[in-house]
Amino acid sequence: MGPEQLVFFWLILMSMSICAVVFGWRYMRSKENMSMIEKGLDPSIKPERPRPAPFRSLKWGLLLVGAGLGLFIAYLLDHTVLYTIGHDHDEINGANVSIYFAMIAIGGGVGLITSYRIEKKELLDKEQ
Repeated sequence: MGPEQLVFFWLILMSMSICAVVFGWRYMRSKENMSMIEKGLDPSIKPERPRPAPFRSLKWGLLLVGAGLGLFIAYLLDHTVLYTIGHDHDEINGANVSIYFAMIAIGGGVGLITSYRIEKKELLDKEQ
């Protein structure tokens, strides 16, 4: 199968995928409207969206910052403290790979714990 045939196959596949997504979206929308009519509700009046959760973005932000810091610390450890363990004469043999995953998990956990403490402090301040 040559590149021209692959491009043609890709175009057909993407066109069918887009049509399937549009059809599925319209089908589910009409199904939702029909169930609202069966329950006696007006489909033109949509129910209220849930209120935004301000702590959700804080939680995700701290999680990603913690994971990024963990990755950075793992890189620094790999190239300074543990350089002689994982590197053999300018060749990387992958001996220090596990430290990257561990530091990402530790950094993400610290970010989530920090988020929990901030939320808890905020809730305690509102109660008093």
